[in-house]
Amino acid sequence: MTLQRLGAFSDGDRGGNPAGVVIADPLPSDSAMQRIAAEVGYSETVFAAPQGDGWRVRYFSPTVEVPFCGHATVALGAALAERCGDGVFSLTLNQAAITVEGRRQGERWSAALQSPPTRSAPVTPELLAAALALFGYDPSDLDPALPPAVVHGGADHLLLALRRREDLAAMRYAMEDGARLMAAAGLLTLLLVWAEGPRLFHSRNAFAVGGVYEDPATGAATAALAGYLQSLDWPHGGSIEVLQGEDMGCRSLLRAGITAEPGGSIRVAGQVRRLEA
Repeated sequence: MTLQRLGAFSDGDRGGNPAGVVIADPLPSDSAMQRIAAEVGYSETVFAAPQGDGWRVRYFSPTVEVPFCGHATVALGAALAERCGDGVFSLTLNQAAITVEGRRQGERWSAALQSPPTRSAPVTPELLAAALALFGYDPSDLDPALPPAVVHGGADHLLLALRRREDLAAMRYAMEDGARLMAAAGLLTLLLVWAEGPRLFHSRNAFAVGGVYEDPATGAATAALAGYLQSLDWPHGGSIEVLQGEDMGCRSLLRAGITAEPGGSIRVAGQVRRLEA
């Protein structure tokens, strides 16, 4: 069994979301995977074992197993490319089958996942009111061009689009209250975004339910956002870029390719760099 620490969706030699990557044969027990994820301490650690022509994959935060994690999948793509050579790898998750592509680029790697199918649904008035109260926002702070929604790209996220960049920078919430809200609503993260333009977004992701205040790069939420934009006929031109982590001093860059197929898989790509142990 090997453990690597990689930064997914880095912006060159900086930023990226740290992920633990464990490649083993077979997978450790559930309790062992949960213990390792807690010891690593990152928002997610991904575990992979050979299965047929592909890989069986599971994801654990420090406190719970999660169904899908984009940045850990991209980190895994880099680790598999280092182990097996450049290529596209088939992954079997708990609830979906996807692929990740990994390629070496000098001292770093590039990787791209194909997300599970995407979908979105309106937010109930009760959930919206609770989320606004959690962050201290007013309905007038929201961008009417991007209505609040529960968006899905392998897991459910509550999307709140803000009218002003300074409101995104001011994101604050009580972590225990956020964890309770997210658990009750079945949400993996609370996704706050500001549209600088039709193809460039700034985002912040609260992940209290996983024991993490904020993620610096969230591939699953980016896939869900891109799928939502597709459903709105947003002028995305086939792709978007998402800058995340700036307000926590860990600037990260995610790129999402959007097809014309409603509810289709989203390609989320970025760079990966090795982190110090």
